[in-house]
Amino acid sequence: MMDMIETKRLRPDDLPEQEFLLPGNRSCAGCSMSLYYRMALKALGKKTIITVPASCLTVLHGLYHKTSVKMNVVHTTFETTAASASGIVAALEAKGLGDEITVCGFAGDGGTSDIGIQGLSGAAERNTNFIYACYDNEMYSNTGTQRSGQTPYMAYTTTTPHGKLEHKKNMPMIMHAHGIPYIATSCSSYPQDVYAKFKKAKLFTGTRYIHTLIPCPPGWGFPTDQSIEMGRLAVKSGIFPLFEIIDGKMFLSPESERCLDPSKRLKVEEYLKLQGRFKHIQPEHIEYYQEYVDNHWNFINQFL
Repeated sequence: MMDMIETKRLRPDDLPEQEFLLPGNRSCAGCSMSLYYRMALKALGKKTIITVPASCLTVLHGLYHKTSVKMNVVHTTFETTAASASGIVAALEAKGLGDEITVCGFAGDGGTSDIGIQGLSGAAERNTNFIYACYDNEMYSNTGTQRSGQTPYMAYTTTTPHGKLEHKKNMPMIMHAHGIPYIATSCSSYPQDVYAKFKKAKLFTGTRYIHTLIPCPPGWGFPTDQSIEMGRLAVKSGIFPLFEIIDGKMFLSPESERCLDPSKRLKVEEYLKLQGRFKHIQPEHIEYYQEYVDNHWNFINQFL
Protein backbone atom coordinates (compact mmCIF):
# COMPACT_ATOMS: atom_id res chain seq x y z
CA MET A 1 0.00 0.00 0.00
CA MET A 2 1.33 3.42 -0.91
CA ASP A 3 2.45 5.73 1.85
CA MET A 4 -0.13 8.00 3.44
CA ILE A 5 0.28 11.75 2.90
CA GLU A 6 0.61 13.22 6.38
CA THR A 7 -1.70 16.20 6.18
CA LYS A 8 -0.76 17.43 9.65
CA ARG A 9 2.82 17.96 8.46
CA LEU A 10 1.83 20.16 5.53
CA ARG A 11 2.47 23.84 6.17
CA PRO A 12 1.15 26.76 4.12
CA ASP A 13 4.60 27.30 2.61
CA ASP A 14 4.60 23.67 1.41
CA LEU A 15 1.82 24.51 -1.04
CA PRO A 16 2.73 25.50 -4.63
CA GLU A 17 2.65 29.23 -5.35
CA GLN A 18 0.98 28.91 -8.76
CA GLU A 19 -2.67 30.02 -8.69
CA PHE A 20 -5.36 28.69 -11.00
CA LEU A 21 -8.24 30.60 -9.37
CA LEU A 22 -8.12 34.34 -9.95
CA PRO A 23 -9.40 36.90 -7.39
CA GLY A 24 -12.58 38.84 -8.00
CA ASN A 25 -14.87 35.92 -8.81
CA ARG A 26 -18.67 35.97 -8.45
CA SER A 27 -19.02 33.74 -5.36
CA CYS A 28 -20.91 34.97 -2.29
CA ALA A 29 -19.20 36.79 0.58
CA GLY A 30 -17.67 34.25 2.95
CA CYS A 31 -18.01 31.40 0.42
CA SER A 32 -15.74 28.62 1.65
CA MET A 33 -15.99 26.89 -1.73
CA SER A 34 -13.55 29.47 -3.12
CA LEU A 35 -10.85 28.37 -0.67
CA TYR A 36 -11.61 24.71 -1.28
CA TYR A 37 -11.49 25.10 -5.07
CA ARG A 38 -8.26 27.08 -4.89
CA MET A 39 -6.56 24.26 -2.93
CA ALA A 40 -7.98 21.53 -5.17
CA LEU A 41 -6.72 23.21 -8.34
CA LYS A 42 -3.26 23.68 -6.83
CA ALA A 43 -3.14 19.93 -6.18
CA LEU A 44 -4.50 18.93 -9.59
CA GLY A 45 -2.07 21.12 -11.55
CA LYS A 46 -2.24 22.54 -15.06
CA LYS A 47 -2.45 19.19 -16.89
CA THR A 48 -6.09 18.84 -15.89
CA ILE A 49 -9.46 19.07 -17.64
CA ILE A 50 -12.38 19.93 -15.38
CA THR A 51 -16.07 19.42 -16.01
CA VAL A 52 -18.67 21.34 -14.00
CA PRO A 53 -22.50 21.22 -14.08
CA ALA A 54 -24.98 23.99 -13.35
CA SER A 55 -24.12 24.88 -9.76
CA CYS A 56 -22.55 27.46 -7.46
CA LEU A 57 -19.25 26.65 -9.14
CA THR A 58 -20.46 27.86 -12.52
CA VAL A 59 -21.30 31.16 -10.81
CA LEU A 60 -17.75 31.31 -9.48
CA HIS A 61 -16.38 30.62 -12.96
CA GLY A 62 -18.28 33.57 -14.41
CA LEU A 63 -20.32 34.34 -17.50
CA TYR A 64 -19.04 33.66 -21.03
CA HIS A 65 -16.68 34.89 -22.38
CA LYS A 66 -14.78 35.68 -19.18
CA THR A 67 -13.74 33.30 -16.42
CA SER A 68 -11.94 33.36 -13.07
CA VAL A 69 -10.22 30.00 -13.62
CA LYS A 70 -6.95 29.45 -15.50
CA MET A 71 -7.65 25.85 -16.51
CA ASN A 72 -9.52 23.95 -19.23
CA VAL A 73 -13.15 23.59 -18.12
CA VAL A 74 -16.18 21.99 -19.74
CA HIS A 75 -19.54 23.32 -18.51
CA THR A 76 -22.18 20.61 -18.68
CA THR A 77 -25.81 20.09 -17.72
CA PHE A 78 -26.96 19.49 -14.17
CA GLU A 79 -27.13 15.69 -14.13
CA THR A 80 -24.21 14.86 -16.44
CA THR A 81 -20.96 15.56 -14.55
CA ALA A 82 -19.84 11.92 -14.42
CA ALA A 83 -21.07 11.26 -17.97
CA SER A 84 -19.17 14.30 -19.21
CA ALA A 85 -16.02 13.22 -17.36
CA SER A 86 -16.38 9.71 -18.82
CA GLY A 87 -16.58 11.14 -22.33
CA ILE A 88 -13.51 13.32 -21.80
CA VAL A 89 -11.58 10.30 -20.49
CA ALA A 90 -12.60 8.25 -23.55
CA ALA A 91 -11.48 11.01 -25.90
CA LEU A 92 -8.11 11.38 -24.16
CA GLU A 93 -7.53 7.62 -24.20
CA ALA A 94 -8.37 7.50 -27.91
CA LYS A 95 -5.68 10.12 -28.48
CA GLY A 96 -3.17 8.31 -26.28
CA LEU A 97 -3.27 11.04 -23.62
CA GLY A 98 -5.03 9.11 -20.87
CA ASP A 99 -1.92 8.91 -18.68
CA GLU A 100 -0.87 12.54 -19.21
CA ILE A 101 -3.98 14.54 -18.33
CA THR A 102 -6.11 14.31 -15.18
CA VAL A 103 -9.89 14.55 -15.59
CA CYS A 104 -11.87 15.87 -12.63
CA GLY A 105 -15.59 16.49 -12.26
CA PHE A 106 -16.73 18.99 -9.62
CA ALA A 107 -20.41 18.98 -8.67
CA GLY A 108 -22.56 20.12 -5.76
CA ASP A 109 -24.40 17.83 -3.37
CA GLY A 110 -27.66 17.93 -5.35
CA GLY A 111 -25.88 17.29 -8.64
CA THR A 112 -24.04 14.38 -7.00
CA SER A 113 -26.31 12.57 -4.56
CA ASP A 114 -29.62 13.28 -6.32
CA ILE A 115 -29.90 14.07 -10.03
CA GLY A 116 -26.33 13.02 -10.89
CA ILE A 117 -25.98 9.77 -8.97
CA GLN A 118 -26.98 7.54 -11.92
CA GLY A 119 -24.05 8.68 -14.10
CA LEU A 120 -21.64 8.57 -11.15
CA SER A 121 -22.69 5.07 -10.16
CA GLY A 122 -22.33 3.84 -13.74
CA ALA A 123 -18.86 5.35 -14.08
CA ALA A 124 -17.77 3.91 -10.72
CA GLU A 125 -19.08 0.46 -11.68
CA ARG A 126 -16.87 0.67 -14.80
CA ASN A 127 -14.04 2.19 -12.70
CA THR A 128 -13.64 4.98 -15.26
CA ASN A 129 -10.38 6.84 -14.77
CA PHE A 130 -11.32 10.23 -13.29
CA ILE A 131 -11.63 12.08 -9.98
CA TYR A 132 -15.14 13.04 -8.90
CA ALA A 133 -15.33 15.86 -6.33
CA CYS A 134 -18.58 16.64 -4.52
CA TYR A 135 -18.64 20.04 -2.80
CA ASP A 136 -21.38 19.62 -0.23
CA ASN A 137 -23.12 22.76 1.04
CA GLU A 138 -26.04 20.56 2.09
CA MET A 139 -28.72 22.13 -0.11
CA TYR A 140 -29.38 23.45 -3.60
CA SER A 141 -27.79 26.79 -2.75
CA ASN A 142 -27.51 28.10 -6.30
CA THR A 143 -31.26 27.90 -6.93
CA GLY A 144 -32.53 29.29 -3.64
CA THR A 145 -31.65 26.77 -0.88
CA GLN A 146 -33.95 23.81 -1.53
CA ARG A 147 -33.61 20.43 0.19
CA SER A 148 -31.12 17.89 -1.22
CA GLY A 149 -30.19 14.33 -0.30
CA GLN A 150 -27.31 15.86 1.68
CA THR A 151 -29.44 18.26 3.74
CA PRO A 152 -29.08 17.20 7.39
CA TYR A 153 -31.82 16.29 9.83
CA MET A 154 -34.07 19.18 10.93
CA ALA A 155 -32.37 21.78 8.70
CA TYR A 156 -34.59 24.49 7.29
CA THR A 157 -34.72 24.90 3.52
CA THR A 158 -37.37 26.52 1.34
CA THR A 159 -38.82 23.07 0.66
CA THR A 160 -38.51 21.87 4.30
CA PRO A 161 -39.81 24.94 6.17
CA HIS A 162 -40.26 22.96 9.41
CA GLY A 163 -36.98 21.08 9.09
CA LYS A 164 -35.99 18.02 7.07
CA LEU A 165 -37.10 14.77 8.72
CA GLU A 166 -34.36 12.53 7.28
CA HIS A 167 -30.60 12.29 7.80
CA LYS A 168 -28.03 12.84 5.04
CA LYS A 169 -27.43 10.24 2.38
CA ASN A 170 -24.04 8.63 3.11
CA MET A 171 -22.37 9.18 -0.26
CA PRO A 172 -18.82 8.08 0.75
CA MET A 173 -20.17 4.69 1.88
CA ILE A 174 -22.34 4.41 -1.25
CA MET A 175 -19.19 4.96 -3.32
CA HIS A 176 -17.29 2.49 -1.16
CA ALA A 177 -19.88 -0.14 -2.10
CA HIS A 178 -18.75 0.26 -5.74
CA GLY A 179 -15.26 -1.03 -4.87
CA ILE A 180 -13.37 1.99 -6.21
CA PRO A 181 -9.71 2.45 -5.16
CA TYR A 182 -9.82 5.82 -3.39
CA ILE A 183 -12.46 7.67 -1.39
CA ALA A 184 -11.91 10.65 0.88
CA THR A 185 -13.78 13.24 2.87
CA SER A 186 -12.48 16.74 3.48
CA CYS A 187 -13.67 20.13 4.66
CA SER A 188 -12.87 23.59 3.30
CA SER A 189 -11.89 24.67 6.83
CA TYR A 190 -8.79 22.45 6.54
CA PRO A 191 -7.13 23.61 3.30
CA GLN A 192 -3.95 21.56 3.71
CA ASP A 193 -6.08 18.44 4.11
CA VAL A 194 -8.00 19.32 0.92
CA TYR A 195 -4.75 19.80 -0.98
CA ALA A 196 -3.23 16.55 0.30
CA LYS A 197 -6.26 14.43 -0.59
CA PHE A 198 -6.54 15.75 -4.14
CA LYS A 199 -2.80 15.20 -4.51
CA LYS A 200 -3.24 11.66 -3.19
CA ALA A 201 -6.17 10.96 -5.52
CA LYS A 202 -3.95 11.66 -8.54
CA LEU A 203 -1.76 8.68 -7.58
CA PHE A 204 -4.55 6.18 -8.24
CA THR A 205 -6.06 4.86 -11.46
CA GLY A 206 -9.81 4.39 -11.83
CA THR A 207 -12.72 6.24 -10.26
CA ARG A 208 -11.76 8.30 -7.23
CA TYR A 209 -14.29 10.14 -5.06
CA ILE A 210 -13.72 13.11 -2.72
CA HIS A 211 -16.64 14.48 -0.67
CA THR A 212 -16.03 17.91 0.88
CA LEU A 213 -18.16 19.83 3.37
CA ILE A 214 -18.58 23.46 2.28
CA PRO A 215 -20.17 25.75 4.92
CA CYS A 216 -22.50 28.23 3.18
CA PRO A 217 -23.22 31.52 5.04
CA PRO A 218 -26.47 32.52 3.25
CA GLY A 219 -27.83 28.98 3.09
CA TRP A 220 -26.95 27.97 6.64
CA GLY A 221 -27.64 31.32 8.25
CA PHE A 222 -24.39 32.40 9.89
CA PRO A 223 -22.17 35.52 9.54
CA THR A 224 -19.78 35.56 6.59
CA ASP A 225 -16.70 35.71 8.83
CA GLN A 226 -17.51 32.35 10.50
CA SER A 227 -17.20 29.99 7.53
CA ILE A 228 -13.93 28.44 8.71
CA GLU A 229 -15.09 28.04 12.30
CA MET A 230 -18.34 26.42 11.19
CA GLY A 231 -16.51 23.73 9.26
CA ARG A 232 -14.18 23.06 12.17
CA LEU A 233 -17.14 22.66 14.53
CA ALA A 234 -18.68 20.13 12.13
CA VAL A 235 -15.48 18.09 12.29
CA LYS A 236 -14.82 18.50 16.03
CA SER A 237 -18.37 17.48 16.93
CA GLY A 238 -18.00 14.34 14.82
CA ILE A 239 -20.88 15.33 12.54
CA PHE A 240 -18.55 15.29 9.53
CA PRO A 241 -15.65 12.81 9.93
CA LEU A 242 -12.52 13.25 7.84
CA PHE A 243 -11.08 10.03 6.46
CA GLU A 244 -9.68 8.14 3.48
CA ILE A 245 -10.71 4.70 2.23
CA ILE A 246 -7.84 3.17 0.27
CA ASP A 247 -8.50 -0.14 -1.45
CA GLY A 248 -11.30 -0.81 1.04
CA LYS A 249 -9.45 0.14 4.24
CA MET A 250 -10.39 3.27 6.20
CA PHE A 251 -7.83 5.71 7.67
CA LEU A 252 -9.02 8.57 9.86
CA SER A 253 -7.44 11.94 9.16
CA PRO A 254 -5.55 13.53 12.09
CA GLU A 255 -8.29 16.12 12.63
CA SER A 256 -10.86 13.37 13.29
CA GLU A 257 -8.81 10.83 15.24
CA ARG A 258 -9.74 12.49 18.52
CA CYS A 259 -13.43 11.86 17.82
CA LEU A 260 -12.96 8.13 18.38
CA ASP A 261 -13.15 9.04 22.06
CA PRO A 262 -16.74 10.23 22.72
CA SER A 263 -15.57 12.44 25.57
CA LYS A 264 -13.43 14.46 23.14
CA ARG A 265 -16.24 15.23 20.71
CA LEU A 266 -18.00 18.55 20.99
CA LYS A 267 -21.73 18.24 21.59
CA VAL A 268 -23.69 18.62 18.38
CA GLU A 269 -25.62 21.48 19.99
CA GLU A 270 -22.42 23.60 19.89
CA TYR A 271 -22.53 23.32 16.11
CA LEU A 272 -26.27 23.53 15.52
CA LYS A 273 -27.01 26.56 17.71
CA LEU A 274 -24.87 28.91 15.58
CA GLN A 275 -26.88 28.38 12.38
CA GLY A 276 -30.13 30.03 11.45
CA ARG A 277 -31.33 26.93 9.60
CA PHE A 278 -31.59 25.14 12.98
CA LYS A 279 -33.15 27.97 15.03
CA HIS A 280 -36.45 26.08 15.32
CA ILE A 281 -34.83 22.86 16.62
CA GLN A 282 -36.14 21.43 19.88
CA PRO A 283 -34.24 19.58 22.67
CA GLU A 284 -35.65 16.21 21.59
CA HIS A 285 -34.33 16.82 18.06
CA ILE A 286 -30.87 17.65 19.41
CA GLU A 287 -30.90 14.47 21.49
CA TYR A 288 -31.88 12.39 18.46
CA TYR A 289 -29.19 14.11 16.36
CA GLN A 290 -26.55 13.38 19.02
CA GLU A 291 -27.59 9.73 19.13
CA TYR A 292 -27.29 9.52 15.34
CA VAL A 293 -23.74 10.96 15.42
CA ASP A 294 -22.68 8.63 18.25
CA ASN A 295 -24.04 5.60 16.38
CA HIS A 296 -22.20 6.67 13.22
CA TRP A 297 -18.95 6.75 15.16
CA ASN A 298 -19.66 3.27 16.50
CA PHE A 299 -19.91 2.18 12.85
CA ILE A 300 -16.62 3.92 12.00
CA ASN A 301 -14.91 2.26 14.97
CA GLN A 302 -15.98 -1.15 13.66
CA PHE A 303 -14.92 -0.25 10.11
CA LEU A 304 -11.35 0.67 11.10
